[in-house]
Amino acid sequence: MSLVRLNIKGISYSQTQNGAYALILNEVDGDRKLPIVIGAFEAQSIAIALEKEIRPPRPLTHDLFKNFSDRFAIVVKQVIIHKLVDGVFYSSLICERDNIEEIIDARTSDAIALALRFQAPIFTYKNILDKAGIYLKVNPKKDEQDDDSILMDELIAEEIETAAFGDDIYKDKSLEELHNLLDEAVANEDYETAAKIRDEISKR
Repeated sequence: MSLVRLNIKGISYSQTQNGAYALILNEVDGDRKLPIVIGAFEAQSIAIALEKEIRPPRPLTHDLFKNFSDRFAIVVKQVIIHKLVDGVFYSSLICERDNIEEIIDARTSDAIALALRFQAPIFTYKNILDKAGIYLKVNPKKDEQDDDSILMDELIAEEIETAAFGDDIYKDKSLEELHNLLDEAVANEDYETAAKIRDEISKR
C-alpha cells in the first residue's frame, strides 16, 4: 500500500462536542483533508509545538518524552497513521536507536504531537485517505457530493471558521495588553489561552 504524506492544516474547536477539537491534516500533493477528533490536552500540546514563541515554564508530557529520547539517543523518524476502525485512527511511531528500527503503537494525537517535536514527517495509507479524506468547499454542489459528505464539509468548514485560535475578546486589546495577558497565561500554564492570544498578536 502506498503512503501519502500529510501536513498539519490547523486545529479547530468543536461547537457541538464540549472539550473536543478537530485536528485537520492536509495531503501534501492533493486537496483532501483528514479531520481527526482529539482531546483538549493533545490539542494544547500540538498548538504549543506549532507556535514556537510559546515556551512552557515546565515541560509538558510530550516535551518530557522528547527530552528523555534525546538523552538516550532515540529518534522518531516518522509517524504513520496505519488503521481506521469505527472512526478511530491508529498510529505508529517509527523510532531508531543505534541504527536499529523499532515500531511503537501510539494514539494519533500523541504521535503527531511527538512528530512535531522531532520534526518527523507524518504519513497515512492511501486507502485510509480514500475512506476518510474530505474536500473542503465553500459552496459544495449537491449534484457533486452525497448528503453525508456535504454535511461533513459544512461542519468542518464551520469548525475552521471558528478556529480555536481566533477569539473576538482579544480584538480590542492593545499590543501591550496582549503581551501582558500572554505572559500571564504562560505563567499559569494555560496554553490554550496563550495560543489564542499569540494568534491575535501575530495578526497585528
